Amino acid sequence: MIKIFKFGGASVKDAEGVKTLANILQLNKSETILVVVSAMGKTTNALEKLTESYVKQGSDVHQLFGEVKQYHESIMNDLFEDRDHPVFDDVANIFIEIDWILEDEPHPEYDFNYDQIVSIGELVSSRIVGAYLNSIGIKTQWMDARGLIHTNNNHREGKVDLEKTLLAIKGIKETLKDQFIITQGFIGGTSENFTTTLGREGSDYSAAVFASCLEAESLTIWKDVPGVLNADPKLFETTQVYSHIPYIEALEMSYYGATVIHPKTIKPLQNAGIPLFVKPFMQPEESGTRIDGTPDFDRSLPAIIVKKEQVLVSIKSLDLSFIDEATLGTIFSSLSAINIKINMMQVSALSLSICCDYNEAKLDRLIKMLSEFKIRYNTGLELITIRHYTRADIDKIISNRAVLLEQTSRNTAQFVLK
Repeated sequence: MIKIFKFGGASVKDAEGVKTLANILQLNKSETILVVVSAMGKTTNALEKLTESYVKQGSDVHQLFGEVKQYHESIMNDLFEDRDHPVFDDVANIFIEIDWILEDEPHPEYDFNYDQIVSIGELVSSRIVGAYLNSIGIKTQWMDARGLIHTNNNHREGKVDLEKTLLAIKGIKETLKDQFIITQGFIGGTSENFTTTLGREGSDYSAAVFASCLEAESLTIWKDVPGVLNADPKLFETTQVYSHIPYIEALEMSYYGATVIHPKTIKPLQNAGIPLFVKPFMQPEESGTRIDGTPDFDRSLPAIIVKKEQVLVSIKSLDLSFIDEATLGTIFSSLSAINIKINMMQVSALSLSICCDYNEAKLDRLIKMLSEFKIRYNTGLELITIRHYTRADIDKIISNRAVLLEQTSRNTAQFVLK
């Protein structure tokens, strides 16, 4: 049976991380494994800055790109004593493609520019990791995910064509018989051979698509945490690991913003009945968290999810008419067209309040599209979601905070806070 191993950016942020990845594969050398990797470290963030500067024709374009190249050069120098190793040329050739882009005028569509530039993070990362694995005797075949994950032309949120993707991925089973395969998360390709990305943190989703198409035994996501925690350890002093989470609970947690699992990841696995393991990269022997169809779940441990950089938008009709179904339809059509995801909403007789991730450009578009409404908004907010809460949990977490909007149901409490 095939297993899928996915390694995030924090796992391959330096040469030591790449070596730890290799050790994990050595421990599993008798298994049939497809490896999915993310861009190294904070490369995606760096390439996003590069894209923004390029589109604005900023003066620091080549400096930003030089920093990206230097970072990867340093990792390669630490991994390969032989400076004539082919990987140096392979990576240089990938970077040259971006040099060509930067010499031209930006494409009129920002998201198209984004996908062509930001996607190189995964291409370079997988080239370096694959070359290192082969250099230490772990036989590995590099494959370009853009020829396997087929999407539509919706840049930055490419929708996977599952029929074409299934056909392409099934064809790699023979290659897996006597070697590992390494490929990229986050990226796909269109029928016109342009690169698309699947949304931030989309590498987990890529891995789930590979697992589903290959009818894998399991998917393991290797993280810099001991498993799925009930809260972010950077924000809360005391956190605990869930040993087991059912699919449905994982879907709820990821929907509300739990960053350890991408929202799209669970569904392909649930459909195929494939278990997902979230395991600690530095302690591979630990069991981590198992996510599957078994309903057992420790509801005594509340899940606390914090989303920062939120905006609360209040939408009212200019003539004080009711927010009825037709009005909601108009508003939701605009939200869908701009691709704004609602994290929380509340309807009253005369207004609709929505909380979403703050994006200045998208907010400006929304205000223009809904010019027949009166719109007010607050930025710089936090959204806290508590699953399986008690009153004591709520009091502890939101005490002495200014609450702008709150909502509770049987299992979930949400608060928009200053």
